[in-house]
Amino acid sequence: MAEEKKFAGYICTGCGIGERLDTAQLETIAKRDGKMQSCKQHELLCSATGVQLIRDDIEAGATHIMIAACSRRAKVEAFNFRNVAVSRANLREGVIWVRPDSADNQETTQDMANDYLRMACAEVRFMTQPSPSGEQDLNKGILVVGGGFTGLTAALEIAAAGYSVHIVEKRGTLGGHAANYYKSIPSRSPYTDPQDTGVEQLIADVMADDRITVHLNSTITKTQGAPGRFNVEIATESGSSSQETFGAIVQATGFNLYDPGVLARYNYANSPDIITNEELEKLALDASGGPIKRPSDGKVVQSVAFLQNVGQNSTAKDELPYHSGIGDLVAIKQAMYFKELNGNCDTTVLFDNLRTPGAAGEDFYRAGQEKMITFSKGRVTEVVPGSALQVKFKDLILNDDATINCDLVVLDVGMMPNTGPDPYAQLAVEEAEDETEREKARALLANAPPSILNLDYRQGTDLPHLKYGFTDSHFICFPYETRRTGIYAAGPQRRPMDMRQAADDAAGAAMKAIQAAENAGRGMAAHPRSGDLSFPRFRKEGCTQCKRCTVECPFGAINEDEKRYPLFNESRCRRCGTCMGACPVRVISFENYSIDTVGQQIKNVEVPEEFEEKPRILVLACENDAYPALDQAGMSGIELNPWARVIPVRCLGSVSLSWVTDSLNSGYDGIVLLGCSKGEDYQCHFVRGSAMAHERMSKVGDTLKTLNLEPERVRVYEVAITDIERAPKLINDMAETVKQIGLSPFKF
Repeated sequence: MAEEKKFAGYICTGCGIGERLDTAQLETIAKRDGKMQSCKQHELLCSATGVQLIRDDIEAGATHIMIAACSRRAKVEAFNFRNVAVSRANLREGVIWVRPDSADNQETTQDMANDYLRMACAEVRFMTQPSPSGEQDLNKGILVVGGGFTGLTAALEIAAAGYSVHIVEKRGTLGGHAANYYKSIPSRSPYTDPQDTGVEQLIADVMADDRITVHLNSTITKTQGAPGRFNVEIATESGSSSQETFGAIVQATGFNLYDPGVLARYNYANSPDIITNEELEKLALDASGGPIKRPSDGKVVQSVAFLQNVGQNSTAKDELPYHSGIGDLVAIKQAMYFKELNGNCDTTVLFDNLRTPGAAGEDFYRAGQEKMITFSKGRVTEVVPGSALQVKFKDLILNDDATINCDLVVLDVGMMPNTGPDPYAQLAVEEAEDETEREKARALLANAPPSILNLDYRQGTDLPHLKYGFTDSHFICFPYETRRTGIYAAGPQRRPMDMRQAADDAAGAAMKAIQAAENAGRGMAAHPRSGDLSFPRFRKEGCTQCKRCTVECPFGAINEDEKRYPLFNESRCRRCGTCMGACPVRVISFENYSIDTVGQQIKNVEVPEEFEEKPRILVLACENDAYPALDQAGMSGIELNPWARVIPVRCLGSVSLSWVTDSLNSGYDGIVLLGCSKGEDYQCHFVRGSAMAHERMSKVGDTLKTLNLEPERVRVYEVAITDIERAPKLINDMAETVKQIGLSPFKF
């Protein structure tokens, strides 16, 4: 039975709205044009009495609520009403705060408010209150993949929160790289000496916790399902296997070390006394508190050279294009080993760009100087093997060639992420249009590492990568999030980091995994639309099986059924709407966000006839960056052109070309799309949405040409949340463009 909709509107007269606007006129419009069955005014709608006014009407049967007050980003808690559909007209930040308070502006300011009221009423009329899908119950089990320092820390954090944990570790012992460290970089004041790693205690705590199950010598052979119901097959080295179901997953598979053997100038393979920084850790451990001895003949080391940045931050073939960042702190720590264990050992750190990141980095560096560690700026040209090693280098201070003689050379080698094959490379093989493209795609996978998660996603078996192979995530807003909902990355597989940073990462990923499991159990979305109950639905009879939604979904949330129709997975979905924007036949929608909820807002703007000389500019603004920037512009009193009508969208990737063509056909004079930054350093909260929107909109020129309209009438921009002055300027610039090229010929 169809839902019986009962509409109620509310207009706030507080915060200056009643002084600047004719609210009686707004109330009339809400009832007449907006089809609200009732509309009430209140002097402060967000107050206890105002909120109770709305609650009373909901108790009396109202199902669809329109609130005309402040921005939808303000007073979120006050206007959080369960089991009803809610739309909001932004009269404060979006109208009165962006328009000068003068008699000359009164008419156009009121026009803006009238339109925003019509738009909010139209939006709520076409909304359906979403409800949980019931795809899964709450599952309080979390899988941690990787039993190194990061994985152990994450497991303990999860267990401490009352959740059960399974750790899957491919080796026969826990602790990973850190288990073989003598000491770690200090993480507490006074930051003058290396500290104990604490790994032994960490392992003991894990083994003693009855909420934690450890699988050693084990790998994951298959991961099916979704957040709340990940069905995982865990296989042991002996061939046995078990099935477990989890609410969420933390991947903490750590890092591999760069192999310096490919760099001839260091002669790593030609002397046992030329070692990596990790190999030195084992030497220090083996010393058991005595002096460190060199591998070749057991001689106590009297002089050691640390060569920094080996094969890093380079464009040369087979070298790492990035810097691991913590290698200089590691060198300082290890040089202190020799000062502690080898008495007056001569220690030299040879660097070309010394980096000591973190609050304590500078203190630790000074402590190294005080311990008489020599820091020399130079670029290594060759390490000559022999009973006494020679390090030849270019002294970058004296601009001269120099040589260091020493017993031991330690190479600072970089961290490389321990991740599976890039799923987009896997997808390229499947989507290749001919055999030549397919072979090229296969070549990219020829040297790919084995799969870690073995996901059954259509878009590949593992977590998508950044350009250097690190697990992809939004590095500013939600660093632990991956492109696979409910699976969180932590530790050096995300970026090079030390143990303190890895511990923080582990805690963050653990908390996000718990949130994902809890939200999945309630049928709610994960971040950034946490709590959203809506999810995609589609009209099967209208689907052309073009596969654009399955390919373009940034999160692999859409598979295909046996008849090749899209198969939407509610708990994998982030509710970005990218599938809706991708669909050429408009058959995909959400209950509270659809082609109609936005399309009807566009249609319900009053577009004046040509003789009135009042242009209309449609602004589709991303709700995560652009819309907040416009709100802050209003708070700052930055003026916005009165011809603009702003509609927030979940992501620019959700924008349907039909909204653009319909608005142009309706007589809009210009369209501005404001989305997040795209590219390698993207800030799009839905990863690829902004990039795909730019790609789609690049083809709008053909549509404009067909309609005999100027290409300047449609513009797409990248906007950051901090662009408080730039965002309104881009809209005002469009108004100036419309003045120059004239009004749309499609005005009625």
